[in-house]
Amino acid sequence: MNARLAHYLDHNASAPLLPESQAAIVSALEFIGNPSSVHVAGRAVRALVDDAREQVAEAAGAKAKQVVFTGSATEAITQAIVAGSATLNVDEIIVSAGDHTAALKAAETSGKPVRIIGLTSDGQIDADGLRAAIGTLAETGRSALVAIHLVNNETGVVQPIAEIEALVGPTPHFLFVDAVQAFGKLPLDFAARATDMMAISAHKIGGPAGVGALLVKEHCDTVRLIPGGGQEQGRRGGTEPVALIAGFGAATERFPLAYETAHVADLSARLENGLQKLSKDVAIFGGGMERVGNTVNFAIPGYKSSVAMMGLDLEGIAVSSGSACSSGKVGKSHVLEAMSVAPDLMACALRVSFGWSSREEDVDVFLQTFAALIDRHKKRQGEAA
Repeated sequence: MNARLAHYLDHNASAPLLPESQAAIVSALEFIGNPSSVHVAGRAVRALVDDAREQVAEAAGAKAKQVVFTGSATEAITQAIVAGSATLNVDEIIVSAGDHTAALKAAETSGKPVRIIGLTSDGQIDADGLRAAIGTLAETGRSALVAIHLVNNETGVVQPIAEIEALVGPTPHFLFVDAVQAFGKLPLDFAARATDMMAISAHKIGGPAGVGALLVKEHCDTVRLIPGGGQEQGRRGGTEPVALIAGFGAATERFPLAYETAHVADLSARLENGLQKLSKDVAIFGGGMERVGNTVNFAIPGYKSSVAMMGLDLEGIAVSSGSACSSGKVGKSHVLEAMSVAPDLMACALRVSFGWSSREEDVDVFLQTFAALIDRHKKRQGEAA
């Protein structure tokens, strides 16, 4: 790890590469051949892809034939929403206001009418709003592709997927679930769920960036974004990046581990306890809801995240103010906005996210450094007054 970033607390953006994944990538790079070739070299690399498909499928509770490798989770999301809305012949797309930008942009560019379901102040999808939308569709005879995230990438809030599936499953509508932040943290059980498609990613769990997967039920086999030359059972064209796929498969062998799940939850609790001691005014977004154990999104009023991130970065501590998918920009969070968080408080939001490489020392150094930065900030404010 970069020595200047000795304390990496931004796993939701991208987790450090697992040694097991790196080893699998390096080993796969020694192979030659195209997985679609029938000669011995092609069959050898095809075996690497097939093995990784089995590994990913097992980790996601899916059948191997349901796993379609893609170039990223964003591609998987776009395939599900853009290609799905076209080939499944739905009349509109339903998304939540807290969905990842990739899903919101895909819906926007699909050419279909988009209906947005709000979030509660606790960060969960407004289930009553979704129920009303499903009822309206039934009255008008229209169909929809419902695109919902399972775990919010900014707050870690777990969405009521069982309730959503109960609403959508018995209808003629289709359900796509963005499970990128849930994979490796919650059991997905894709094959048994009333979900039609699901997106996951490698680099969020310690695999390489540049590879993701769309899990697809057989009745959605027509959902294709890149036709190409028939790779991935004809569901995603383009020669497979064998080394990255092998690294993805190896990463799933490490996740989920009960120790690491409990370990990161302990780190989050340690952080939240420290923050509450640091300031009685600290706000922990989604704090009263079910959350994945690795994510803490909080704000201390009066201390802007842009200033905090700069100070922390200079001390070798990496955190974020939300999603990392905006070309490095620090801007307003559409998730916190949808939760009706006041603009002044929203400007102070920081997200800390833990993973396989996180340690108690990281939490303690963060709290010590953050406390010192706040004290320095208060002194400067006092001098300026």
